[in-house]
Amino acid sequence: MAQLAGVAGRRAEDPAVVFEAPVASGQRPDALRADAQNSADAKRSALTRAAIHALLLAGAFLMIFPFYWMLITSLKSNAESVAFPPTFFPTELHPENYPNALAAAPFGRYFFNTALVAVCQVMGVLGVSSLAAFAFARMEFFGKNVLFMAFLATLMIPSEVTLIPNFVIVTKWLGWYNTYQAQIVPALGSVFAIFLLRQFFMGIPRELEEAAHIDGCSRIRFLWAIVLPLSTPALITVALLNFLGAWNAFLWPLLVTRSPEMRPIQLGLHVFNTEFGSRYGELMAASTLVIAPTVILYLVAQRYFIEGIARSGLKG
Repeated sequence: MAQLAGVAGRRAEDPAVVFEAPVASGQRPDALRADAQNSADAKRSALTRAAIHALLLAGAFLMIFPFYWMLITSLKSNAESVAFPPTFFPTELHPENYPNALAAAPFGRYFFNTALVAVCQVMGVLGVSSLAAFAFARMEFFGKNVLFMAFLATLMIPSEVTLIPNFVIVTKWLGWYNTYQAQIVPALGSVFAIFLLRQFFMGIPRELEEAAHIDGCSRIRFLWAIVLPLSTPALITVALLNFLGAWNAFLWPLLVTRSPEMRPIQLGLHVFNTEFGSRYGELMAASTLVIAPTVILYLVAQRYFIEGIARSGLKG
């Protein structure tokens, strides 16, 4: 009591003297400082997470907005689609833009051509790439590494450089101008697909192959019964990438086709834009129909796509 009275007296005489309260039982000054530091770190972490989420939301909005604008424009009248200031939601819905667009051009034929080419490309690439990737990953032969590096080196060649040689081979030597095989066969030798599957196959334990050989399993049987079922994510990734490439192909079909009966969907959409480009509602309706299959396919297969890319990138 006497000490507290002395401190109080000194504080009354000198305002610069700060009263120090006794520390509660079990609480040290360093513990209090640690709690304060942890609280500050928690606040900074929360602010950082909030800033990251805000940035991601802004990026997501920038990515989604063009699709949203295409969709709402496909439901507007032609006058409203070019009005200024623009409307962010149709004042009057016009769903008839979709049947009008389909009737203005043979989109049914375009969709059939593209689906046929895409499915054949995917099946062919999976077959050819699986065999080639298995050979590079599991078999030993002279010059394997040199040949594989030569394959990878072709990825550095721009596709525009090979357009004329491929065109000459397909149209002059093989006589496939304006045919389905001209759009399918040149895409079967996908170097990236071989590389991706090879990286995935190399991660499959050698013990499985040794046990299979002991049981009398051939290489083809081992590939079909063991390797391919274990490589489902990589196979789906290859299939998805090649399907998207075939669905969005424009330049090569433009060179090797001439009749509407052989045009794929992207080339047909370009022709529709050339002839009916001023009918913006119908043009956006046709664009929505063209994009919808690829978006739905990616949403369905995105889990396998991400897994296939991630796991293939960690192997080798």
